[in-house]
Amino acid sequence: MKKYDVIVIGSGGGSKITSPAAKLGYKVASIEKDRLGGTCLNRGCIPSKMLIHPAYLATHIKEAHKFDIHIDPHFQVDFAKLITRISQTVDADSDSIEAGYKRDPNIDFYQAPARFIDDKALEVNGERITADKIFIATGARPHIPTLPGLAGTPYMTSTEALRNRELPKRLIVLGAGYIAVELGYAYRALGSEVHFLVRSRFLRDEDTQVADEFTRVFAQLCNVHFGAVPTRVEHSNDTFRVTYQKQDGGAQHVTADALLVATGVTPNTDTLGLENTAIQRTEKGFIKVDDHLRTAVSGIYAMGDCVGNYLFRHSVNFEGEYLFRTIFTEKKDEPLRYPPVPHAVFSYPQIAGVGKTEDQLKKEGADYVVGLNPYKNSGMGMALLSDHGFCKILIDRKTRGILGAHIVGEEASDMIHMLIAFMNKQGTLDDLLNMIYIHPALPEIVRNAARKAQAAIET
Repeated sequence: MKKYDVIVIGSGGGSKITSPAAKLGYKVASIEKDRLGGTCLNRGCIPSKMLIHPAYLATHIKEAHKFDIHIDPHFQVDFAKLITRISQTVDADSDSIEAGYKRDPNIDFYQAPARFIDDKALEVNGERITADKIFIATGARPHIPTLPGLAGTPYMTSTEALRNRELPKRLIVLGAGYIAVELGYAYRALGSEVHFLVRSRFLRDEDTQVADEFTRVFAQLCNVHFGAVPTRVEHSNDTFRVTYQKQDGGAQHVTADALLVATGVTPNTDTLGLENTAIQRTEKGFIKVDDHLRTAVSGIYAMGDCVGNYLFRHSVNFEGEYLFRTIFTEKKDEPLRYPPVPHAVFSYPQIAGVGKTEDQLKKEGADYVVGLNPYKNSGMGMALLSDHGFCKILIDRKTRGILGAHIVGEEASDMIHMLIAFMNKQGTLDDLLNMIYIHPALPEIVRNAARKAQAAIET
């Protein structure tokens, strides 16, 4: 059995361990059954944003008439060329990682599935290997619902949707989470007629007020069928037919030439042979870890989507950096403490948030005030002719601390960072009020929301 100092299973967030450990002189085995770079690079964050940015441009072109700029709204998108460019870009980036690993004498790269045969031994590509430290960062994959007729049809998940070179005339989307609304929006903006089948509401984990504002705008772009529970999928003559049950119990159907299934994710832990170890999993398949990201087996750690604390690339980066620091450099026995973890939804309108939602604060019985300011009530909002969007800040009435912040609208993913920074430094409402904001930049919307919160406290 070959012995390494470190084994890393998964090359997305796992990259925060592989090369840094090798640079310290440790002998590292990197195991990846797919392309190097993980979900984010190959079939997630990067290619999706490379698709969504042109979608934003298309939306701005369609809305240019509001600014007295008249452009033929029937512009054409070379969708095949766009997807080819995206795929070639991410593939080249992935290939560069492999080339770097091959040049490093301290890294052995195994491009094959890995399976535990006991607590500290793995079988990969016909070999048996072990290490003192093993890191599991296998991520997650699209969840496929048990829906009669779905299996065997040429439906797309996010993976295929980002590699598909033919823009469908009509697209059905099953799902209402961030992946569904990001990709559904991109296809709609670039020319598809898109139909969403939504059981309850969009973006269930968002602040209700934010989700409602998103829905109001988004439903003007796409065809949204609320209270729709899919019951059957059929495919013939290059056409999908999805039957769904309505809230009143009646049956309805919608047809299209493409179907996107975006109903969540499931952790990639079911093929690792964890049953041959003492490593424990939750009912949903996530690996159980403690506050040091340690599994039940000494020397084995897990991080990222396969753990499920947070399902973001920026959170697994934080976890990987914590593990590398506490195990390899500073060697400190300190628990993982997450700072405020932000998120964004790159759809239209854009959403970003950090901290508690108002729904959570109400459930906790917290004493708080709300500062909310629409985009249109600002200098830049006037310039943008904003007809939607707002910044919402949640402030502790007594301590004046920032409990949460949520933005829906233009550049939300950028604007939220000033609130992330304040929360990370235990900032207060006074800090937001006392700084000078550039006029008339978009962050004045945040300032105005802070002023609304101050007024709420005074009343």
